[in-house]
Amino acid sequence: MTAGAAGVREAYGVPEAAGSREADGIGGVPEAVGSPEADGIGGVPEAAGSREAVRIGGVAETAGTPEVVGTPEVVGIAGPVAAAVPEGLRRCRQRLARLLPTPAATPFTFAYGTLLLITSAVARYAGPAVMDAVYRGSSTDVAHLVRTPLPVLAGSALWIAGGIASPYSLCFLLVLTGLERRAGTLRAACVFLYGHVLATLATEVPVGLAVLAGRLPDSSLHRLDYGISFGVAASLGALAGLLRPWARWSVLAVFVGAALSDLLTFADPMTSAGHLIAVTLGVAAWPAVRRGSGWRAEG
Repeated sequence: MTAGAAGVREAYGVPEAAGSREADGIGGVPEAVGSPEADGIGGVPEAAGSREAVRIGGVAETAGTPEVVGTPEVVGIAGPVAAAVPEGLRRCRQRLARLLPTPAATPFTFAYGTLLLITSAVARYAGPAVMDAVYRGSSTDVAHLVRTPLPVLAGSALWIAGGIASPYSLCFLLVLTGLERRAGTLRAACVFLYGHVLATLATEVPVGLAVLAGRLPDSSLHRLDYGISFGVAASLGALAGLLRPWARWSVLAVFVGAALSDLLTFADPMTSAGHLIAVTLGVAAWPAVRRGSGWRAEG
């Protein structure tokens, strides 16, 4: 604009064009909306979403801002609690699963347990007369041990005295599984078999000698004797050597106490004595099973 034109406008009172800096500053027209001065002086709030709008207006704070939704206070409490429950259940299931035999981890216990399950089913559904003949043919009495020792020692270990509902069924699974997992398949099988054989001979040989000496009748040579209890007792004694001291002596005390109680009542003194002999044989196997498990002394 020329100086003459400015003088004419000034003489007649015509203002400058709207929007010029002088008009904005002198004529009272506010600066462009959105400028820092307008936001701070004219009272118009800052653009939506600015820090002030979020914290002062209060709308954004309740609409999912970090201060409310997903805060550490909320996630930090609910997250670990929700994750701890499934984790605890998973560990519990794993521990329970380790109590039972599997084909990969405990092949001896799994295969032998399957065989015992089959023979128990046969005993359950076969006639009493048939099973009586089978049991007597498998009996490890003195007469059979003298004539056919190996067949009757193997045959007697195929049956569970009392059937599948006998406590020895559960003991077999738990004890043999624990021993095989810790000491290995070969050692667990050897402990069971040598406990079964030696405890049987230790109880039957004195009977034969007593008959020869005339202290027992000849009928004692045909005493019915079969089952897996001697092998289970030997395995229990061996497994006790791999447990913590408090568990080791508690297990042995309970088993020996029960065997002594049966022995004193003379319900079946030969079998009770055989159980005590078998668990002692298992204790004698501690050095062998500890070498196989990498056992270290505790407490």
